[in-house]
Amino acid sequence: MHALIDDRPPNTLILGGARSGKSRIALALGESILHPEQEGGPPGSKGLFLATAQALDREMAERIQRHKQERGSMWNTIEEPVHLSRVIRENHASGYGTILVDCLTLWLSNILSWPEDEILEAMHDLSLALDKSRIPVILVSNEVGLGIVPGDRESRRYRDLAGTLHQRLARTCESVIFVAAGIPMYLKGEPRAWKTD
Repeated sequence: MHALIDDRPPNTLILGGARSGKSRIALALGESILHPEQEGGPPGSKGLFLATAQALDREMAERIQRHKQERGSMWNTIEEPVHLSRVIRENHASGYGTILVDCLTLWLSNILSWPEDEILEAMHDLSLALDKSRIPVILVSNEVGLGIVPGDRESRRYRDLAGTLHQRLARTCESVIFVAAGIPMYLKGEPRAWKTD
């Protein structure tokens, strides 16, 4: 775990099920970092939204566009389905106030065809990029290990790799939040107040 630089907020891993509210919580946390003047601090800067989704069909393309509009002008978006570590390294000192990655389980799905040792290396590289970032990084990921055991081998492999990824990042991040029914529960780190409406 790295020391905080200039008392910046910590790197945060946000986990939850589908439609649990985790992305909304992540955006609210990001906006509280970008606009500390609302809490008596100095004016903030823009955030970088690092999107891992790919517009492989019309419905997904429309969803991506809708989400961009909902985020508004305080976020610049980079769509990168694979090379997360590189983008974080290239942008952590570029004047952004925070980087928000949404989501890691899509990223894992995008690299699932790689040999397992390369996937594990990519996870390690992501941890290193987070450790060296000069600004807080917020990571969003689906918790896929709470349901029934998948019936096929590839789905079990995906579930197991997602669990490995989450454990590694939970060790790296100073704060870990689990979201259920729109309610954030802190698993690690101090609770932080922010507006979610």
